[in-house]
Formats: sequence, structure tokens, C-alpha cells
Amino acid sequence: MKNLNSRRDFIKTSALVTGGMLAPSFLVPGAYAAPDNHLKLAVIGCGGRGTGAVFQAFETGHPIQLVAMADAFQDRLDNSYKAISTKYGAEKVAVTPDTMFVGFEGYKQAIALADVVILAAPPGFRPQHFEEAVKQGKQIFMEKPVATDAVGIRKVLAAAEEAKAKKLNVVVGLQRHYQNNYREVIKRIHNGDLGEITGGQVYWNDGGVWVRERQPGQTEMEYQMRNWYYFNWLCGDHIVEQHVHNIDIANWVKNAYPIKAEGTGGRQIRTGKDHGEIFDHHVLTFTYADGSVIHSECRHFPGAANRVDETFQGTKGKVYLSAGNHGIMTDWKGNSIYTHDRENQPNPYQQEHDELWAALVKGEYKFADAENAAKSTMTSIMGRYATYSGKVLTWDEALNGSVDLFPEELDWDAQPKLLPNADGYYPHAIPGKTQVI
Repeated sequence: MKNLNSRRDFIKTSALVTGGMLAPSFLVPGAYAAPDNHLKLAVIGCGGRGTGAVFQAFETGHPIQLVAMADAFQDRLDNSYKAISTKYGAEKVAVTPDTMFVGFEGYKQAIALADVVILAAPPGFRPQHFEEAVKQGKQIFMEKPVATDAVGIRKVLAAAEEAKAKKLNVVVGLQRHYQNNYREVIKRIHNGDLGEITGGQVYWNDGGVWVRERQPGQTEMEYQMRNWYYFNWLCGDHIVEQHVHNIDIANWVKNAYPIKAEGTGGRQIRTGKDHGEIFDHHVLTFTYADGSVIHSECRHFPGAANRVDETFQGTKGKVYLSAGNHGIMTDWKGNSIYTHDRENQPNPYQQEHDELWAALVKGEYKFADAENAAKSTMTSIMGRYATYSGKVLTWDEALNGSVDLFPEELDWDAQPKLLPNADGYYPHAIPGKTQVI
């Protein structure tokens, strides 16, 4: 596999195919739409994020109809359908019982009925769902992260190349790329306003997320699927599922991907049976080819100080960024270089859909987010490999890892690869002992 560590090289390559009206015939408005000229949408994964993404698609104001839905669980699909149809009605929601697919394989049928697909199932399913959507020639919005192990990343990278060859728009929910303060500040960084970036720090420290207790009668597969955040084959650990946002900003600022990672982590507070196998803290350094080092930190400690933001230092000054529309650049004497206006900023979750659907209705090929999303996800996975093993890992070692977390069989009675012991606790990584790749 070609090792593309430079984000700059990726951007240059993408520019060759994203510069204008390069769409195939089925992207011409009207040629691929429903008889009433609506674009046909399918959602795969009907939890909160999938449902929210459908809302955001509809809020673009373009002629869109939801025609198919798929989820592993009937109740999740039903709840999503109720929320969407209640809010938007029959004009927007053309889903029927025959186009609501429940189970592990229904995504293929749902994708076949649509022009555009939203992929929002738990991240472990993203590689196979993305492969299928590209195979069927669909326009794609998919959530981050895009995989949970190196095996999945390689599948996504291959499908990303196929998507570019087919001129399929792919937008990924790393929404900071569609947020004005990040766009404006990073443009200035790339123009040299801070000189050479020599270091930085990225954080996602908060109190953690939901826990879904085991219910009577659940098979092990259903329990892990319901409590997906705590199992790496589904989630990738919070360094991948959440902290990928901040790590991706480091890669964007550096215009590159790191060449090695080292760090530590563990289970200090979140240690119960309901907490699966994931760590509650990770602390790392990512080293880039120019020798610069980015400090990466994420933790789930209830009651501790929260911090979700990014800072970087250059030879001419420093910058502070956050999802709260902060963008503050100063020189080393404290003089302002740029301060972003925080007022009246568009919602980046909505903005990514606004821009995608505007391109689709015009028949434009404009977005190729999948490769960068895969490489930033891989950066996060490399970080997990480093904290789990306690080893210094290179990019090539991590990307070529052969450990496949995905189950051998998808069935409610099939066993995932990770199982609890007799006391109900799951084995977890021990730095210095665990082999991860």
C-alpha cells in the first residue's frame, strides 16, 4: 500500500478531481432523482446521530425524500422513524414498511434504493457499509470515525480510491473542517502567519458517556451492540470515537500525519463490568516527520476538569482553537495576529450538510473527505495501539497491523471475539504485556 504521510500531497491529489463539474451522468439534477425530482436518501444506523443527520439533510431546504432506513435493532429504527416523520411528515418521509430493514444485512437493500446515503451505525461497521455504498455508486455522508482497527482502515482507504475514481462525493462528520473559526485560522497557519509549527497540544477531557446495563435474556452479541461504546470492535475506544476530532486538527494544522506514537493509558476510574474493555485515559505524543511533537490527551473522569480544544505553537507565535468558535492567534509578545469573530457563526453540523447537498443538486463533484478521515482515524488507532501496548509504534507498523477485531460471524447468537470471564469482567489491555498489531 502506498504510504501517504503528507496531508499536503493528499490535498493536491484531491484538487485534481474536485475542481468543478466533473460529475457522471447520474449526478445531473433530475437524472437520478425520484419522479417528483426529490433526491432519494437512505439512512444506515438509526440512533441519535443518524436521526440528527437526516434532520440536517432536510434542513438544507433542498428537495429530499427519505426512502429507506436500516438498523440492526427494530426499536431504534422505529424511534428514529417516529421522530423524523413527526417533524417532517409525508412530504419528506417516503419510507414504507417494505423499505425499513432490520438486521445485519439490511443496509445493502436500503443503499440500493437511494441516491445518497447517510452511514451512522457504530464505527466498527463503517468499513463494510462504506464499501457497499461505493460499490453501488452512491453519494455519501458518513460519520466519524471510519474504522476501529488497521484492517478496517485499509478497507476504507481502498474504497476511498474507488469513490474518487467514480467521482462520488464523500463528506465525513469531522465537522471542524466545516467550521469557520477552524477554516479561517488554519488557512492563516498554512499561509505562514505563525511560521513553522513546532508543537501543539490537543485535548478531549470530560466526564464520559452513557452506560447501558445488561438486560435479562440478551445474548452477548446484543449486549455488546447495545453497549457499543465500551467494545473496541464497535467503538475503537474514546481516543478513536471522540478524540479523533482533535487529533484530526493536529494533522490538518501540520499538513501531515505522524510517523510514530508513544504514550500511556489505563482504567483508573471506569473499571466496572458495564465498562467493557476500553481505557478511561490516554496520554500520548505524536511525532511528525519534521521532528515536531504534538501532545494528545483524552480522559473520562467524572468530576475532574473538562477540556476539549487545541493549541499550537510556531516560530512566530501561538494559536488557541475550540469548537466554541474560538480562534485566537498572537505573536510571542502577546500582540494579536488574528481573533475570530465568534458571533453569528453557522452550526458546523449543519454546514457540512448544506455544502454537500448544494453540490449534489447542482450535479457537482466536490468532496473527497474519506482518505483524510481514514488517516486521521488511523492516527487515533495508532495512539490506542501505543497506549495499550506501552510500545513506541511507527505509522507503517500500525497501518499494516493484522489484528482484526470484527467478529467472524454477525448473528445474534454468534460470539464476538472478546468475551467476559466467569465474574462478568472483560479482559483489557495491560501496557507492557498486550500485543496489539
